[in-house]
Amino acid sequence: MPRAAKSGRTPSQATSRATASDRATASDRATPSTPRSEIKNAEARAKLMPLEEGERPRAVTVAAFVPAALALFEIVAAISGQKIRGSQTPTAGIVLFTIVMLAAAWGAWRVRYWAVLGIQALLALIILLFSLFLIRASTWTDALLCLVAVGAAGTLFYFLVKSLARIQMPDRRPR
Repeated sequence: MPRAAKSGRTPSQATSRATASDRATASDRATPSTPRSEIKNAEARAKLMPLEEGERPRAVTVAAFVPAALALFEIVAAISGQKIRGSQTPTAGIVLFTIVMLAAAWGAWRVRYWAVLGIQALLALIILLFSLFLIRASTWTDALLCLVAVGAAGTLFYFLVKSLARIQMPDRRPR
């Protein structure tokens, strides 16, 4: 049922109350059947500015340090002989994890789309795992640690979304 019929107004009364911004948005539509969300998406895309040559958004710079820190932590843990559940971690696993994390850090530092997308996937896993750990938290410090990890990863994930959109823009540089 049309919105005007639900409110008890005639269609002409419903359209007469439309604001100037509503009319401007409606006039920008390609077709009358284009959803408002698609129009908003197009407006948001139009506002995005491609990255300049050599530009690196702050969120991507911060994101480059996440896998680098994880790789460094893994190397230090391996050298110091840390054990997981009483057994030594396989060397191949340590080497593979470290190579993948360093490649992601390098790619993010060079503002590569695949690297930033991979870091976002890593952040999504961190959010998921620490949310599940929060369920099993037995002390306030455990719960606080989980909340800090979820909050930090979620914040970085949020800021990487816009950066990722700017990275993938086709006008960034000639190929």
